[in-house]
Amino acid sequence: MGHTSDGILVLDFGGQYAHLIARRVRELQVPCELVPYDVPTSRVRQSGARGLILSGGPASVYDDGAPRPSPGIWDLGLPILGICYGHQLIAHALGGAVRPSRKREYGEATLKVRRGSVLLQRVPSRSTVWMSHGDQVAKLPKGFQVYATSDNSTFAVIEDHRRRIFGLQFHPEVTQTEYGREVLSTFVYDVCGCRKSWTLEGFVEAKVREILTLVGEGRALCAVSGGVDSTAAAVLVSKAIGDRLSCLFVNHGLLRKGEAEQVLHTLRDVLGLNVSYVDASERFLAALRGVSDPESKRLIVGAKFAEVFEEFNRAHGPFEWLVQGTLYPDVIESASTNGPAARIKAHHNVAGLPKDLPFKLLEPFKELYKDEVRKVAEQMGVPRDFIVRHPFPGPGLAVRIMGEVTPEKLHVCREAAAIFEEELKRERLYESLWQAFVAVGDDKAVGVVGDERRYGYVVILKAVRSEDGMTASWARLPYDLLDRVSRRITNEISSVSLVCYSVTNKPPSTIEPQ
Repeated sequence: MGHTSDGILVLDFGGQYAHLIARRVRELQVPCELVPYDVPTSRVRQSGARGLILSGGPASVYDDGAPRPSPGIWDLGLPILGICYGHQLIAHALGGAVRPSRKREYGEATLKVRRGSVLLQRVPSRSTVWMSHGDQVAKLPKGFQVYATSDNSTFAVIEDHRRRIFGLQFHPEVTQTEYGREVLSTFVYDVCGCRKSWTLEGFVEAKVREILTLVGEGRALCAVSGGVDSTAAAVLVSKAIGDRLSCLFVNHGLLRKGEAEQVLHTLRDVLGLNVSYVDASERFLAALRGVSDPESKRLIVGAKFAEVFEEFNRAHGPFEWLVQGTLYPDVIESASTNGPAARIKAHHNVAGLPKDLPFKLLEPFKELYKDEVRKVAEQMGVPRDFIVRHPFPGPGLAVRIMGEVTPEKLHVCREAAAIFEEELKRERLYESLWQAFVAVGDDKAVGVVGDERRYGYVVILKAVRSEDGMTASWARLPYDLLDRVSRRITNEISSVSLVCYSVTNKPPSTIEPQ
């Protein structure tokens, strides 16, 4: 555990939004750290934290084996805020009762606030909140009062003012909750007495010192893809250990159009990084031949990357450390089923790499989100065109091609995506989107070109808006733009007959189709 003096500790019970809570606290410029749910009370005392937040989680508090905090946290005298599972845990642990809801509550709900609340003092009598629960508090512990309800939650907000313990059935950390920031700021500033002392500038300085101490006189190898995450990670580690960092750019044959040339120019000529280039596209595509399962594709790509890294290490190493631009959404979606968080899918830089790699992993951004890393990159002089590039998955187009990865589908995916991005940039909409890309599957549709029949691929356009990648809404792009993109794709790519536009949010889907 790091030093969190004058800050907040978030106890992680496995909720998909657990780290988002920590991020929201950092946005208030208050130090915050995500720690295991059973962190010993002695370590909490040593941290110097001023308050605790108990996250949500997928378990039910009354189940055998449900995650529980160290019993002593209730006696530390620190303010405690429980969110969703944490809210139910407070009731369960302190003498109340929790039971399954007769009607589950997922999505937006109306919060009705009563007078006298400490936590909701900046929230109007009615507001929209985001619920995600199948259990509910059925009986309050002694000393608690209810200060807000919703249609399906009699005890949506509970407070014990004397012990400074608070429970929220809803999620204040997500953007769908109207006054979530006000609720968290009240807890952090007014209840816990925290001061503003955390900045991204301070984060960079602290990480450089941490990396220098960690790596010592050792050498590190950084896997660079050309995305802002790995680029910023390489620049940051280079600041710490200089020429003891070597960068490796692997072309796996699954890159976007013209990407290899652009990436090498920027990394070498603009940022001055020591970058080696390996074209392993034939090896990757051969390994993917005949494979349709999306998780298998991700794991194959991860294994092949590991092979290339090991070969490079034998030829140019040894390297003790492997640097990756892993972000928190990658970590939470790749969470092991053995822990409290549910696994969504493997990311090759988290769960796709073999466990017997001869490197120790160095992931300086695994606590941050994409927009935070973009700000860090800007501070360190990374070019703007790299900073604003949309996120691109480690397995590349393999997860935007549904079914087997074939040369024909790769061609369609590359060319169609290039057209889509070009038109978005022409309309100056590209930077306002979190991601915009093209997906291609095995489905084909009958079309008519001139007087002839065409039996071609179905291309799916997807564009989303998001703040951090944890949730996303489909972008309401202008019809004229979509029409132009569709016409260009079907006119310029002879093997495409039908263009569709995805209008599904995250959740229920993930942003990438696979």
